[in-house]
Amino acid sequence: QVQLVESGGGLVQPGGSLRLSCAASGFTFSGYAMSWYRQAPGKERELVARISRYGTRDYVNSVKGRFTISKDNTKNTVYLQMDSLKPEDTAVYYCAAGGRPGVSPDYWGKGTKVTVSS
Repeated sequence: QVQLVESGGGLVQPGGSLRLSCAASGFTFSGYAMSWYRQAPGKERELVARISRYGTRDYVNSVKGRFTISKDNTKNTVYLQMDSLKPEDTAVYYCAAGGRPGVSPDYWGKGTKVTVSS
């Protein structure tokens, strides 16, 4: 049974940092690209960051230089380090496995909420 379990969300002040984690199980983690998506209230879900199975990273322009995606194949975990957070980063963040640009991921987590507010 495939599971993606996110953690690390919460309330943080503008300019602060959070690290999201996503623990994966039930599939061959090292063979999949992993991604973080987010959905803000009233907006569509968007791809934030993606790391290929080879380690190539891509980011949406709005988070470049502030967010870093990484993964640990020994722990079957993908991370999203978020620095210099802004109120517009407020959203539910979802971990996803598989897929590629234009193709939806194969598996999704249930999400973790991030609120950036003073």
